[in-house]
Amino acid sequence: MSELVISDLRATVDGKDILKGVTLTVRSGEVHAVMGPNGSGKSTLSNVLMGKPGYVVTGGSVTLDGVDLLAMATWERAQAGLYLAMQYPVEVPGISVKDVLAEAYAASDRDRQLVPSLMAAEADLIGFEREFLDRPLNVDLSGGEKKRNETVQMAVLGPKIAILDELDSGLDVDALRAVSRRIELATTEGFSGGERLGVLAITHYNRLLEELHPDVVHIFANGQILESGGPEIATRLEETGYAAWVEEEEQAAPIAAARPVVDDPFFSDGLL
Repeated sequence: MSELVISDLRATVDGKDILKGVTLTVRSGEVHAVMGPNGSGKSTLSNVLMGKPGYVVTGGSVTLDGVDLLAMATWERAQAGLYLAMQYPVEVPGISVKDVLAEAYAASDRDRQLVPSLMAAEADLIGFEREFLDRPLNVDLSGGEKKRNETVQMAVLGPKIAILDELDSGLDVDALRAVSRRIELATTEGFSGGERLGVLAITHYNRLLEELHPDVVHIFANGQILESGGPEIATRLEETGYAAWVEEEEQAAPIAAARPVVDDPFFSDGLL
């Protein structure tokens, strides 16, 4: 069983604190949903986990099966079994997705000749036109087609942990259902009979959770997890919105900040 362990993760962008002590663990076969409003730091979390340049980790740790991911380059994290389905997949003219996956197979000592048949089978499972597999990567594809393309790539690569950044963005209901069913199947059976997939799904809409059913839901705001629990949290969120959690956090912050620092040996933590 694989295990992604994030412990007190802190990070800055352009000198501004964005992640402020994120802690969670995702294991094989589990689906975790991180839900928060726009600007809360959710996408920063996915970018930091994958090692995107421009983000500075200032504290905490991230391990995958006990190996320090933060010490690795992005490609090494991918080889270790981490996959990021991006909110806005990048177009790469001049190289097809088949070429990309064949090179990835070769780099990890797998038979690149298996790639075309695996891609075709995965495309059929989620209703992705096979003709798109020969196109330059993500070029001239709609937003939904790009997301299906990324799902094909993920299934062929067979990662241990998948980070899904706003998977539902650009997908219609039928496409979202098809992609979600494929991901859920991987959490129970693995890809190509391999290890069961662990999922960290990042979203701000409850819509995704109607198709991709989470084991754990984390409410995320102001760069930290404010509450974790079962799917019932998403139901509460649907009724109240994020305001209840955000207001509670804002009310607690001034109280903590108001505690004066004192130089007094009778106060072990130095605070009144």
